Amino acid sequence: MQLRASLRYEADIVRVAAMLADSEFIAAKVRAAGALSHSVAVVGDPEHAFTVTTRRHVPTAGIPPQVSALVGASLEIRQVEAWEAPSPAGRERRGTIVVEIVGAPVRLTGTLRLVADATSDPDAGGGTTGHMEGDLRATVPLFGTALEEATARAVHDVLDAEERAAAAWLAG
Repeated sequence: MQLRASLRYEADIVRVAAMLADSEFIAAKVRAAGALSHSVAVVGDPEHAFTVTTRRHVPTAGIPPQVSALVGASLEIRQVEAWEAPSPAGRERRGTIVVEIVGAPVRLTGTLRLVADATSDPDAGGGTTGHMEGDLRATVPLFGTALEEATARAVHDVLDAEERAAAAWLAG
């Protein structure tokens, strides 16, 4: 199943990248998305390449009952975002994302992109749009499609929570 999503950030791309590499923001966004517990590791810095790794436990609410019976009351989700250094003009960042549900045959792999508004002046602030495109696969006989659909809804819910957390973070 193909997934696509866009997130809007009311800040310049340098500030957004700094936020995405900030372990306190990462912790705030995973809590906002409903994590029962979590860990965060950031390697590198936003001026260069950086990698963000999170592990979180989330409730299985919203997962088809035939699948949640197999995995229990919560799931462990491992996510790795690897961001490249900024483009030479500083108006774009690219990265990759991998999301795995530990103990379940579900995996999301994809690309990430941050793009500065075409009309914004990097020195004057401006806005940034984040794009995620990915391939979601659940290799469970009989229940794979249902699990993919439930996971896709959950991914979109998490991205909505991330966008709200980012707006609050950038406003504060």
